Amino acid sequence: MLYNLLYPLADRISAFNLFQYITFRTVYALLTALALSWLLGPWFIRRLKLTQGGGQPIRNDGPASHLSKAGTPTMGGVLILFALVLSTLLWADLTNRLVWLAVLVTVSYGFIGGYDDWLKLARRDSKGLAGRWKLVFQTLVALLVGAALAAWTHPVVDIPFFKTQWDMGWWYAPFVAFVLVGASNAVNLTDGLDGLAVAPTFMVAAALAVVVYLSGHAHFSAYLMIPHVPGAGELTVFCGAMVGACLGFLWFNTYPAQVFMGDVGALALGGALGFVASAVHQQLLLAIAGGLFVLEAVSVMVQVASFKLTGRRVFRMAPIHHHFELKGWPEPKVIVRFWIISLILALVALSTLKIR
Repeated sequence: MLYNLLYPLADRISAFNLFQYITFRTVYALLTALALSWLLGPWFIRRLKLTQGGGQPIRNDGPASHLSKAGTPTMGGVLILFALVLSTLLWADLTNRLVWLAVLVTVSYGFIGGYDDWLKLARRDSKGLAGRWKLVFQTLVALLVGAALAAWTHPVVDIPFFKTQWDMGWWYAPFVAFVLVGASNAVNLTDGLDGLAVAPTFMVAAALAVVVYLSGHAHFSAYLMIPHVPGAGELTVFCGAMVGACLGFLWFNTYPAQVFMGDVGALALGGALGFVASAVHQQLLLAIAGGLFVLEAVSVMVQVASFKLTGRRVFRMAPIHHHFELKGWPEPKVIVRFWIISLILALVALSTLKIR
């Protein structure tokens, strides 16, 4: 909005020339989202406590240490989405259709997660919206987005470490849908400890900010031999806003958490990461940068498959962060070590842009 309103006045007020630079607007989108989260956070948490009463229902079959979290309000992801979307609308070029598609995915998945959270609170049960219905709604949105990306860009997937792209043809839209739904649910599975999901999310978002900036620049993308997507640079602003919103929320969500993100935040942020990576054909790079989310999701699939086929569990409890809790690791140790892993993976993902 500010770009569209102020940059046209640059010929009369030279200071407004700054708005042409994506890097400038990305920094201020980050700071705006961070400020909104910090300023609104205390008031928002108080409102959640007043309206939710007992807070998020705690799983009876989870680690015993989690019972002490009873009464902590949930749906804090609403604050993340408000800061993310408002900052994006303020600082991004609103004529860019990729920006609007990113907002659409984020808000749509946020509504799905929000309805799930509302059902949990209304029923006072940790089981909300049935998993199959969540998948149906997520997939419908993802297929529409995948079809749009397939129509607007070349249906290719960049292959990390190699100077090539995989042309998927009409399979591209279903593949994008798989990535969006998978990323959304992987982040949701990771969101089981205080701050465990939100910190890796901003690390991955920061890595993707670099990637989308380079992909949107014809010379940089040609030099690095990655797909060039005209207009993708504006998604850097969106990623910056995501980093700021997540950092601001982490202030209140860090151990011991004052508020939980809930599905409204986890599903939306995962979908947003999946979309940004798909918009620049870097789905495989996302799997590297978001390797922690992949690990969490795979641990659940392995646990379920093993128990159904053999009657035995591979882990003491899945997702895998609970396994380490039950092994005796204190919750802060699990969280910080997983953050370190996520940071390393984000750096490895960025290194693949040069290692080809």
